Amino acid sequence: MVSDVIHVSSGGEGVAEALLQAERTAAFYSLSRQDALRLRLFAEEALGMMRALTGERHGDFRVEAENGRFSVILRVETPMSAEKREKLLSVSSSGQNAAAKGFMGKIKDLFERAFEYAGDPRGYYDAGAAYSVLTPGAAGVSPGVWTLTDYREAASAGALPPEEWDALEHSVVAKLADEVRVSLGSRYAELVIEKTF
Repeated sequence: MVSDVIHVSSGGEGVAEALLQAERTAAFYSLSRQDALRLRLFAEEALGMMRALTGERHGDFRVEAENGRFSVILRVETPMSAEKREKLLSVSSSGQNAAAKGFMGKIKDLFERAFEYAGDPRGYYDAGAAYSVLTPGAAGVSPGVWTLTDYREAASAGALPPEEWDALEHSVVAKLADEVRVSLGSRYAELVIEKTF
């Protein structure tokens, strides 16, 4: 089952409707109160990340459910050019984007990098390189896809700095979700948060 697709924007358009859609999906499947709250939390985190993105963004939100597995999906298709990013950053006193903090901050940063490389078919490799997770041709890694599972494995193997492991340990989404995936393309970025209830 796929919920209605709700058009959302970083300016707040459609956010209330998207959250209601998550609640309706939980009610349709008779999820427990706790599981319904978790589904709503995933929706809030995805939409909150979109609102935090630099610049005006529009996207589509939906919830999918199949065999007890629920996916909260946010697909953002308005690219940011490198020129637009440079202009936005020139406004900050340092001329740089603030470092990504926390687990969802890192996902936000992946989205921003995807828009920076819009139109460059190899851009998504560069977008993920900062996290040592996206490696073209690496076993088990799809081009342009970052996953929580890969990130957890890299962290537990000591391949990530201790502060990134700490951010992962303190993330509510990372603790509650079964999987988080970010897919990057030349004209879109998609966030999927999955949980089996």
